[in-house]
Amino acid sequence: MCCPAIAGFGTVAAMNIPYRQIRAAYSEESITVYQAYDPAVAGPAVAAQRFVPPFKRERMTWIKPSFLWMMYRCGWATKAGQGRVLAIDITRAGFEWALGRSCLSHPAHGADQADWAARLRRSPVRVQWDPERDPHHNALPYRSIQIGLSGEAVDRYLDEWTVAITDITDLVRTAHAVVRSGQDPAGLLPVERPYPISAGLASIIEATTEADVV
Repeated sequence: MCCPAIAGFGTVAAMNIPYRQIRAAYSEESITVYQAYDPAVAGPAVAAQRFVPPFKRERMTWIKPSFLWMMYRCGWATKAGQGRVLAIDITRAGFEWALGRSCLSHPAHGADQADWAARLRRSPVRVQWDPERDPHHNALPYRSIQIGLSGEAVDRYLDEWTVAITDITDLVRTAHAVVRSGQDPAGLLPVERPYPISAGLASIIEATTEADVV
């Protein structure tokens, strides 16, 4: 099974992917998320296998389970300050802790504004659903999740959840060269599958459930 963002692009399959669905590479214990940093931050993190200074835990940090959305965000590791791409394996328990204590960055249509604002203030995690991207950064007709960690969530991410940090910049550059040559990079990309979450978590993050799919 290749990456859903490749397999579904431009096909009937794309229309069958739920509008808001978490897709990721994961095992029984961990899930892979992506971040891109300057070498000054990425190098020490890989060496220590955890984020250490000059990483600033006081700031919100965004993790992305979608490899291709990360490529869109960092321009295949060409944007300033995002020249090193890291694959971070974190515990599924930690990932789901974050989802359970999250709030959408923007209120859902028809939501009570006061209730949403109160939840936003007390939640250490932000969730955004942005258009998934193909290898050329074109928007696809379904969404990918971005998760912003702050406060307690950042501390847990750094001190408890992180299992491994891998620098995948060489893979990113190789795949980008394939894209620029006009070829399909699917064989180089991480295998991403729908990530199973409970009905309760789906409700909190407003993921599309099977019942929502026509």
